[in-house]
Amino acid sequence: MTTTYDFWLAGRRASGDADFEVHNSWDGRLVGKVSIPTEAQVEEALDAAVAALPVFAATPAHQRAAALDHVAKRLTERTEELAQLVTAENGKPIKWARGEIGRAVSVFRWAAEEARRTNGETMRLDTDPGGVGRFAVVRRFPRGVVLGIAPFNFPLNLVAHKVAPAIAVGAPIILKPAPSTPLSAMVLGEILAETDLPAGSWSILTVPNDRMPALVQDKRVPVISFTGSDKVGYQIMDSVPRKHCTLELGGNAAAVVLADWSSEADLDWAATRIAMFANYQGGQSCISVQRVIADASVYDALVEKVVAKVKAQVTGDPNDASTDVGPLIDENAAKRVESWIEDAVAKGAKVLTGGTREGATVAPTVLAELPEDAILAKAEVFGPVLSLHKVDGVDEAFAAVNDSAFGLQAGVFTHDLQTAFRAQRELEVGGVIIGDAPSYRADQMPYGGVKDSGVGREGVRYAMDDYTVEKVMVLTGLDL
Repeated sequence: MTTTYDFWLAGRRASGDADFEVHNSWDGRLVGKVSIPTEAQVEEALDAAVAALPVFAATPAHQRAAALDHVAKRLTERTEELAQLVTAENGKPIKWARGEIGRAVSVFRWAAEEARRTNGETMRLDTDPGGVGRFAVVRRFPRGVVLGIAPFNFPLNLVAHKVAPAIAVGAPIILKPAPSTPLSAMVLGEILAETDLPAGSWSILTVPNDRMPALVQDKRVPVISFTGSDKVGYQIMDSVPRKHCTLELGGNAAAVVLADWSSEADLDWAATRIAMFANYQGGQSCISVQRVIADASVYDALVEKVVAKVKAQVTGDPNDASTDVGPLIDENAAKRVESWIEDAVAKGAKVLTGGTREGATVAPTVLAELPEDAILAKAEVFGPVLSLHKVDGVDEAFAAVNDSAFGLQAGVFTHDLQTAFRAQRELEVGGVIIGDAPSYRADQMPYGGVKDSGVGREGVRYAMDDYTVEKVMVLTGLDL
């Protein structure tokens, strides 16, 4: 029997007058049906969020922290159930789905801790004669209702990155999960409903994409947090120029292997990490390895190892614990990736392994001699494809990284501390990972990009800053 999931309106279950289906991309089976809110129900959620703002913002820190702790606890208890659900709706291998649930637990735990220790700051103002007797207290308060728009590739953890910081600061949030992967967000709603958060402080609405412009532009929502494609993200920002937007967008992340990373063990490690993180999540991660930029002195040895380790990636049923690479989100996505590979080959690229498609699954693919006019050379592939590039020296390597419209993260394999600091200084990215692939992300660190990779930062405390604004109170006539 197929489960029909209600959405969550102002903290309670609700159903609309229509629904849509969610299918598994591996075998096409129906995973569940989800109810769609009516326009009147969306209005109700907006009104409830606005009404909840002063109440929620005034809740004591311990209450918000306790709710976040509860969510972390319950996600832990329901890890296997949620992992199975993420695999069913998303198609990612079960081992990666289990890891995603663990990360979501950490996000809510971090948010609980930040809710308890966010104190603002104080400053004495008598550092100048005109400030004698004056003392400032600086605190942060919610900007208003947050609209969180989540993507399909991490259907629980990236939802957590929208919801947990909002709860931590007392900002009402309306969450819109991706239409292809809404089910784990619905279960998160079940857990949130077990807390004593104020009515209206959160809603999870499965609004169809074609109805989103009205919600995005609604004046009752001053904050938008969006994770997804650069095209859609900048369309949102352009449509609401006076709103506060955080955009976590695309990338074509580079892994740089420099001349000093030359031992057998070094190259084994680099190849292992590159192969894994070019293909994890089916390559459907903004920081998947897409470009490998290797110094000429290590290039040939590295290529041999990368190809061997990519070939060793196990592709198949995502429910099998041994599977490394599952299907893409749907067959259309796989066909697009296949067409980009064909475009590259037609223009002169060489396929060293992979390059084929079966249904929604694309075989892990390695390309060499990728021409600059290939789509894959510049755009984000969002699939299990990497290209190999030979350079001479650090200058050329870093120039190659920066030769991109995107700038999310880069990995630099080097032992040289000076080169590491130079990479942080010169690379046009939001994060540099030294000694590892660019795909590393700790959920408490600031995460985001430059150029077409977006604006703003996630990571619990940094998202809390984005959702709030400083207010200054100056006390006068004090004997300091």
